[in-house]
Amino acid sequence: MAQKKYLAAKLKSCLREDKIQLWKPPYTNENKEAGPELKELAQKYSAKVKLNENETECILEEIRCEAIERGTGNEAYKTTGVATLYVVLPSKMRKTGKNMLETKLIITGEELRSQIAQMYGFQEKCIKIIINKKQLDLGKTLEEQGVTHNVKVMVLELIQSEEDTKKKVQEEEMQHEEETMKEKEKKERMKRTKKGLEILATRDDYLDPDTTPYLDIANQTGRSIKIPQQAKKSLLLAMGYHEKGRAFMKKKEYAVALPFLLDADKRFCDCGKELLNTVDNYAVLQLDIVWCYFRLGQLECLDDAEKKLTTAHKCFKRCYGENHERLLTIKGSSGSEKVLFLRLYLLQGIGNYYNGKGKEAVEHLQKANTLYQELSIDPEKINNLLYLGFSAQEARLGLRACYGNLEEAASLITSRREEKAQIRREERAKRRRRLDDINTLKTMGYSERAAKKALHQAQGDLDQAFKVLLDEPQLLLLNDDDNADPMAPHQFQVPKESVDQLMYLGFNHESVEEALKVFQGNIQLAAQTLVHYGGVLPAELQLSTEQTTPSEESISSKDSPTESAGTSSSSTEEDMETDVVNEILEDIPEHEEDYLDLTLEEEEQVIKEYLTYMHEEQP
Repeated sequence: MAQKKYLAAKLKSCLREDKIQLWKPPYTNENKEAGPELKELAQKYSAKVKLNENETECILEEIRCEAIERGTGNEAYKTTGVATLYVVLPSKMRKTGKNMLETKLIITGEELRSQIAQMYGFQEKCIKIIINKKQLDLGKTLEEQGVTHNVKVMVLELIQSEEDTKKKVQEEEMQHEEETMKEKEKKERMKRTKKGLEILATRDDYLDPDTTPYLDIANQTGRSIKIPQQAKKSLLLAMGYHEKGRAFMKKKEYAVALPFLLDADKRFCDCGKELLNTVDNYAVLQLDIVWCYFRLGQLECLDDAEKKLTTAHKCFKRCYGENHERLLTIKGSSGSEKVLFLRLYLLQGIGNYYNGKGKEAVEHLQKANTLYQELSIDPEKINNLLYLGFSAQEARLGLRACYGNLEEAASLITSRREEKAQIRREERAKRRRRLDDINTLKTMGYSERAAKKALHQAQGDLDQAFKVLLDEPQLLLLNDDDNADPMAPHQFQVPKESVDQLMYLGFNHESVEEALKVFQGNIQLAAQTLVHYGGVLPAELQLSTEQTTPSEESISSKDSPTESAGTSSSSTEEDMETDVVNEILEDIPEHEEDYLDLTLEEEEQVIKEYLTYMHEEQP
């Protein structure tokens, strides 16, 4: 099948060079049948493609028939508005002929899915449709989603549907129920992933990671880097979807991985070109997307595969340097990153092969093979490093970074462990200082939440944080109790001794009483605020006169049973939030170079397969 595609691509290239249109005379007569000139053309091209004349003529005839069908479809679309869609089925269902579906573009995505399911025998809810690198929106029309005439429709079957039609009806029904449940689980998983990533990406880094995890972005050495907040959120979401997709790629569940990777691609595009030019994550994602399409046997659906690979190559050059000089400066080695170039060259070779570019295909496949030979690791050396207490991942990455030198690899792994330990020690010391500063502010009467927020805004400077708290009165209203009664300040009974104490400092009675109500008797906080604002509370802190006496409705609602239900609901939401966040964290690898840790087993097999194809093409 792969060789036939290659030969067809070569013949199409010959036809383009000679400006031959097979759907026109003399190659096609008025009855749309092949003319004798087609046989003459086969004789001419058979030597070029190194194929006998009969087989060459058969492929030319297929190309001619496809062109006529496309022309007929174009005419029908112009006159009736009925578009032709080319359906690309999963590889196990692939047939030699083209799978075409004719439809109006005003139907919804759900209607198209239903038509495809009926036509090809799928369980409707067990397939996903990808068009133009986007997952089909079931609620919108094809026209609204930019679907056009002659577009390719990629079908992903997420669940194996029932193949043995002779099985009992009861078994079929049970199977259908199981598949429906699994499909629901997959949809729920996508929703939970989105929710979990949104939560993690929007959490501020002033929170305590031991109790409230958040995502951060680090450089190649594992140290945090500062990025503008909006760009950081987009980047975190993109990287989160990418990691989720990679987790499924590791399990070889490419059909499940692809939608996550396409979501990541969309999120990365929101980050801005300037940021994408400085990180290699986007380049790695392009490789992963093309690799997924290839492993699904649907590379032809990715019309811009060559563009994605070119983008990846340019991005690697910008991030690593033309000759990897930036990598050498930062990490002292470029050996580990070579696995990315191996996959890049391999995919470029495969792309050239299917485009009929034999010479370029051989060139890229040989470059990939050379890198494979260089990056292949002696199992005995890995065992030696495992014996020293290192992990298999550390062993692979270390040996590749040190070009197979066992002693240097052991030294490098040890050094990296020490660097990480030092970073962890620095983080712990930073956390201890932060907790001390929070406690200092709490002893001054501020809530823990207000203290954390102020220290975050002041970038850890305690004196500046104190000033932030005084300058931003809304922070003073932050309460550590999420269930605190908003009417509590109005109902607070101010002790006479506290009023006398503050009035002795020169403040008037009304301001003192209001400040003590707002801060619910905290004399220190009331005094600091009154001093800072010249004896009068700022407007943001003043109590509304309309709410000084709580209404009967608010009092009765306080005692109503719905409050306990609300608390229970809040608790359930918190539990769900914890669950979805933990699901995301499980898929985020601990090692910062996890994306470079390829065993190369798949790559080895594919390199051998396509080099064999190319050798068979040689004279």
